[in-house]
Amino acid sequence: MDLRLLLIAALSAALSGSWAQQDGSICIKANAQSCGECIQVSEICGWCTDETFLSEGESKSARCDDVSYLKKKNCNNIENPRGRTDVIQNKSVTIRNKDGNIKLKPEEITQIQPQKLKVTLRSGEPQTLDLKFKRAEDYPIDLYYLMDLSFSMKDDLENVKNLGTHLMREMREITSDFRIGFGSFVEKTVMPYISTTPARLINPCSNNENCTSPFSYKNVLKLTSNGEKFNDLVSKQQISGNLDSPEGGFDAIMQVAVCEVSQIGWRNVTRLLVFSTDAGFHFAGDGKLGGIVLPNDGKCHLENDVYSMSHYYDYPSIAHLVQKLSDHNIQTIFAVTEEFQPVYQELKNLIPKSAVGTLSSNSSNVIKLIIDAYNSLSSEVILENSKLPEGVSISYKAFCKNGVQGTEDNGRKCTNISIGDEVSFKISIESQKCPSGGKPEVITVKPLGFNEEVSIELNFICDCECAKKGEPNSPKCHGGNGIFECGACKCNEGRIGRECECSKDEVRSDDLDANCRKPNSTDICSNNGECLCGTCECKKRENPAEVYSGKYCECDNFNCDRSGNLLCGGHGRCECRKCICDANYTGNACECSLDESTCLAKNGQLCNGRGKCECGICKCEDPKFQGPTCEVCPTCPGVCTEHKDCVQCRAFGDGEKKEMCQKECSYFNLIKVKERKDLPQPTDQSFPLTHCKEKDANDCWFYYTYAITKNSTKEVFVVEKLDCPSGPDIIPIVAGVVAGIVLIGLALLLIWKLLMIIHDRREFAKFEKEKMNAKWDTSVLPSFNKPF
Repeated sequence: MDLRLLLIAALSAALSGSWAQQDGSICIKANAQSCGECIQVSEICGWCTDETFLSEGESKSARCDDVSYLKKKNCNNIENPRGRTDVIQNKSVTIRNKDGNIKLKPEEITQIQPQKLKVTLRSGEPQTLDLKFKRAEDYPIDLYYLMDLSFSMKDDLENVKNLGTHLMREMREITSDFRIGFGSFVEKTVMPYISTTPARLINPCSNNENCTSPFSYKNVLKLTSNGEKFNDLVSKQQISGNLDSPEGGFDAIMQVAVCEVSQIGWRNVTRLLVFSTDAGFHFAGDGKLGGIVLPNDGKCHLENDVYSMSHYYDYPSIAHLVQKLSDHNIQTIFAVTEEFQPVYQELKNLIPKSAVGTLSSNSSNVIKLIIDAYNSLSSEVILENSKLPEGVSISYKAFCKNGVQGTEDNGRKCTNISIGDEVSFKISIESQKCPSGGKPEVITVKPLGFNEEVSIELNFICDCECAKKGEPNSPKCHGGNGIFECGACKCNEGRIGRECECSKDEVRSDDLDANCRKPNSTDICSNNGECLCGTCECKKRENPAEVYSGKYCECDNFNCDRSGNLLCGGHGRCECRKCICDANYTGNACECSLDESTCLAKNGQLCNGRGKCECGICKCEDPKFQGPTCEVCPTCPGVCTEHKDCVQCRAFGDGEKKEMCQKECSYFNLIKVKERKDLPQPTDQSFPLTHCKEKDANDCWFYYTYAITKNSTKEVFVVEKLDCPSGPDIIPIVAGVVAGIVLIGLALLLIWKLLMIIHDRREFAKFEKEKMNAKWDTSVLPSFNKPF
């Protein structure tokens, strides 16, 4: 077992080394020429700033490698900047009670924590931050009721006229700070949506109905806490009319969303928009029917509380509405009749934080619909983030109620949240590259439908700290042809070489080539590189972990001896085609282990005392023994048989070695015990123990144990009394034999008697049959006369 564990450990170490080199190859393959380029490759890459780090023939890009591999190459100063996350503002979430005496302003209530962070990103290294959300009790609510006033909604308007006070009373159960507003819409005031005849422009309804002139959107009442005022103004509203079935509700929603403070009166609190209709909707592109081609600009155009540009701008698109509703933290409740439920359900799926309720034919259930929809919306938290800079990605993991966790798309949201419940999110931000300019960027993360948000300033590590200390036109860079920074020359435009010693316009010459040949050799750079400016620039192999080096590229790190198909046996490194072995290993391929623990037998002896340990492997000297620790002997008798005669002669003065006992059997210590239960058990010992049971010439059994202690002392524990079988009892045996004979005789007599009875019965039955036959024969003879 010990041998297998050691082999596994050795293999793991070898694989770890190879994996490290494989990872490092990512950095080498990038061919980074500066520290800044290097750290953009991967989070595992570091840049060695030691001036004397490079060997002859190594290119500047060899400074960029896996950090662990640079340490193995004895680099003392490694530039390896790391990202970090700093919390700038961390105000605790608010614990508030609706019945409490202290009333907080909306801006004093905190539901999300922390509020501001600074994240420093390095390419490929994700930064994780924790975000906490707690739904506050008694949070203020603004509700704007937007109603379709086309003719088909006539009976609905009657029920809405008293909505203000009733809804105010119901909402007081949820919050003590509630405001309500009212707006209405019909359609764009151009053909073919309405009739433009003068009479119809005054009264678009037929059948002598008294209707108001058509309009697109009208803000009747900005948000107020006065329910009576709501009832009063709504009761004065009149129904209007249009020609087509879809309505212009999207124009109205857009104006309600973007005309925030001055016209509608939205506060930075929970914002609810109730959209009530019994028809479908027009959207972007439908305006072409009326000759309107300009896209909706998403701006506020209310004049005297009426949308004044409906004839000029097209309807907004669904995506445009989604953006504006999200930007202004508005949650939408679609209160529609059953006929249009499927249409608005599909619309709900496209608009986050929206709900759909079934409106009765006369809107009598509108209050219950609003309460149910609000509870549904407020019990769900969905996080969204602003536009990310190029190359930056973000992922979420949610930790919701009752231990529920969500990842990927479900990592952004938690559901079934009650007032006072606290949920948390783990957000991971990662940059794949340094954005152009490298300037800080600010992104926001916020729960949809809430006015609070988390501001995250993103800073990017685009260069190394050592670059700031660079020496322009340094004499170390061939007379000022580059900037000496981070231990290497960063060449000026048009210059190349490790020390910027050459111009790209220079050509090779015989004199320069002579500096690239080994003495007594015609090969330039040993055929493993190119001669640039009289210096060998070694080739790069397909596997970036394999490197040529040396002044003439005569060395490499991949042509050393192998053992077990591993370079240097996996226990060393290859330098200039020679293995440099790790500690406790030797040999040309580092194949020989100096660790003798693999040679220890179960008795604690090296190779069981029957061989030598060479390179961690036992070489058995006794040909009878084999196995990894010379403990296996197929032709040897068992331990018990081997020591039987000596134990018998010393313990009982008997056996084949009785005459030579003193001479041949004194190699172990003998301890006698009274009973078998007193013998040592395997669990009592920290060394191997064998239990034996042997028989002597008199068929008596004797029991003993044989063990070799840690200090190589042999011990034998033996039961002092022989276990001999008792002699046979003659009387029971004789009685049993006699009884058996008698019983067998009786059985035979009974069988004979039974057979005779059966035979007699058969003969008697035969006689009776013949007798009957004889009577029948005499009766059929007419000449027969009975005797007198």
